[in-house]
Amino acid sequence: MSDPTSNQPLEQLRQDYQMATLHETEVAASPILQFKAWFAEAQACEDILEPNIMTLATASADGVPAARIVLLKGIDEEGFRFYTNYQSTKGQMIEENPYVSLVFFWGPLQRQVRVDGTAYKLSEAASTAYFQKRPKGSQIGAWVSPQSQIIEDRASLEQNAAALTEQFAEAEVLPKPINWGGYVIKPYQVEFWQGRSSRLHDRLRYRLTEAHEWVLERLAP
Repeated sequence: MSDPTSNQPLEQLRQDYQMATLHETEVAASPILQFKAWFAEAQACEDILEPNIMTLATASADGVPAARIVLLKGIDEEGFRFYTNYQSTKGQMIEENPYVSLVFFWGPLQRQVRVDGTAYKLSEAASTAYFQKRPKGSQIGAWVSPQSQIIEDRASLEQNAAALTEQFAEAEVLPKPINWGGYVIKPYQVEFWQGRSSRLHDRLRYRLTEAHEWVLERLAP
């Protein structure tokens, strides 16, 4: 079946969202609880392949931004967790400037969540515990990939992976690389967006006050 929007001019591409509403009386007291509720619905939606996909936006010390897709790997009252190579571009930027933003978009549910927060490294123990739960191939990949660095070709990457696979053929887990680990993003504001008809979307923002209390505010669409 052909896509009815495939031949439309770009400026005419649009959807009219009518699936749900979002009201102040319908949300949880904290953004973490509200996120968990929405995330559970995203997990249950068969049309969403990977509900934990999120855009991570970082900025260098002089304010140059960069964004990429990463995977959420934990959520609790501390914040949002993900893992990466600390020497990657995002790791270097976070070292320079710990203020980051996350965006989740669940199109089939007509929902978006934006998170602004501060990134902190997880403990070595926490990072190691997660690392050694990953598939063995992913552990090997973390060792052989100098993430974000220029490499000669793919063949050399695959050769290094094959050599490490042979070296650790009898091991169930690998030691964690010293330059690999996790971050927790501690939020200071979280916005929940529900698409509505005629672009009159619902936007509710939780904002953390100096007294460390969450204030709920409605934003204009």
